[in-house]
Amino acid sequence: MKFICFSLNLEKDNQEIASLIDPRRFDSVLSKIIKSEPGIRKIILVDRTGLTIAHVSKFSYVSVDVDGIGAIASAVFMASAEQGSNLTIGGLDIVTSEFDTGKIFASACGRGILTIISDAEVNIGMIRLLMRKANEELSSILDEFLAGQPSRTFSGIDSKAPEVRTGLEKDELEAALRELEKF
Repeated sequence: MKFICFSLNLEKDNQEIASLIDPRRFDSVLSKIIKSEPGIRKIILVDRTGLTIAHVSKFSYVSVDVDGIGAIASAVFMASAEQGSNLTIGGLDIVTSEFDTGKIFASACGRGILTIISDAEVNIGMIRLLMRKANEELSSILDEFLAGQPSRTFSGIDSKAPEVRTGLEKDELEAALRELEKF
């Protein structure tokens, strides 16, 4: 992992940052989750822009683009949160996508999105419980990890609450829509 510090004492700053941000802390929590339910195949933790922070997988013969899956899961979660906000139905808890042979779950986790990929027969209630527990454990680690990075908020998203609020005023939205209609 690379750290960029703007200081005269770069070595000292790098050591301080490295001691605060140990990626193994994520792996430890994610490994505990993946071992707790036999139907879980992969767990991916991404920031709200979709960049992968950490992931764990059970052995698989199928090659998977973890970064791509994490980015898509983040985009789907953020779009769903925006939709809920627009409909004024409250904050988003978990997005579930069910497929023939598996499920994908995505949930807010502090300033990130936790994604779990599982078999189709997995106990959904157990996954929801695991995600809630993981949120408690991972949120503080993730906030500490992302504290050194510039804040990336979209549509007024607050890192503590997954509910989405638009940052644009009504007249700005109407002006943007008029511009789009020109095309």
